Amino acid sequence: MAIISEVEEESSSSRPRMLPFRAVLDSSNPLGFLEKVFDFLGEQSDFLKKPSAEQEIAVAVRAAKEKLKKKAEKEIVKPVEKKAEKETVKPVEKKAEKETVKPVEKESVKPTVATSSAEPMEVEKPKEEEKKESGPIVPNQGNGTDLENYSWVQNLQEVTVNIPVPTGTKARSVVCEIKRNRLKVGLKGQDPIIDGELYRSVRPDDCYWNIEDQKMISILLTKHDQMEWWKCCVKGEPEIDTQKVEPETSKLGDLDPETRSTVEKMMFDQRQKQMGLPTSDELQKQEILKKFMSEHPEMDFSNAKFN
Repeated sequence: MAIISEVEEESSSSRPRMLPFRAVLDSSNPLGFLEKVFDFLGEQSDFLKKPSAEQEIAVAVRAAKEKLKKKAEKEIVKPVEKKAEKETVKPVEKKAEKETVKPVEKESVKPTVATSSAEPMEVEKPKEEEKKESGPIVPNQGNGTDLENYSWVQNLQEVTVNIPVPTGTKARSVVCEIKRNRLKVGLKGQDPIIDGELYRSVRPDDCYWNIEDQKMISILLTKHDQMEWWKCCVKGEPEIDTQKVEPETSKLGDLDPETRSTVEKMMFDQRQKQMGLPTSDELQKQEILKKFMSEHPEMDFSNAKFN
């Protein structure tokens, strides 16, 4: 599949000058397309000379991945929501028909229409309105939620849960179980404060908890997938709108190994080209050629031409 992008230069002097860019996207080699984009940026702008160029590219890569995940989630959730709407609407219509038709035959029309139509409307409609209104909420300053019994905040790597407890509470009075997909926290002899399935899996060996000032249980959960924002801490709790999350300034070291190596390779190739040196792919080809020549000394390469 080929995608050709082309921007033509505007002739009018009042408009900003647009430079032509032509590139073909080969789905089997997307890095080739990105390298041409970086070449064009290096030749026509000072973007890559900025100290923050690597961070801005990392942010763009992360944003693109998050959009793909959200798109996949919507495709899974939409059919489920449609089925739920059908199941809730059908019984309401049947009840309304049965309750309104029978009284009309025995009594006068006016009183039966008023009473029968009012009853199902008062009982069923608020439930549907609550479902529509109970959408994602705005996250707190820590990109989490403040709930009745606890609050939680997050960054891409970790989730921190804070649970207020009576002053003087000691560690030996706390019950805290952190599993891959579940969290249970409370005080001995009392019902758990939190006991439910986590929104996403964590790394139990990298999680821990402690008592702060003998009045706050603080739990640090290390995310297994460190490229995703959690919508809630425990499933069933109100979900936040992840589109309104305000992430910290991204660093190259915060990226997963695959994304980081891709960005580093592109930046290395760009610097090599600016200095007139071979790119990583070209260096690899040269090594292969040298190895081949050393393994076949009987062959004469003096008149050979290499591209």
